[in-house]
Amino acid sequence: SEAVPQFDRETETLREKVFRRDAYRCVYCAEFFPSEALTLDHVQPRMRGGDGSEGNLVAACRACNADKGAAPAWAYLAERPEQRENFLRFAKGIWPRHRRAIMEAVQKQKSRK
Repeated sequence: SEAVPQFDRETETLREKVFRRDAYRCVYCAEFFPSEALTLDHVQPRMRGGDGSEGNLVAACRACNADKGAAPAWAYLAERPEQRENFLRFAKGIWPRHRRAIMEAVQKQKSRK
């Protein structure tokens, strides 16, 4: 059996903590990656007022993070049902306000159709 990597919660970096919390899975495509293939994604980008707290950070693969770019998660996910479903299922540590913003964007989109 493979040894489970040991970690010390006291010296664990924020990056490591978010990757572990998100189970080394990209919250957008739902694929698992080694930590060196993951990036930290700001749900609400810093340039749009987001912060660097755990509740605003998720694990994302490089491809999904590049695709999302500087868009807030709610805008990126509004027209991407598969990624939105993955995000809502796997992004457990985000602030509740981010989850609400995503759901509100979906409702607004549905009401326009």
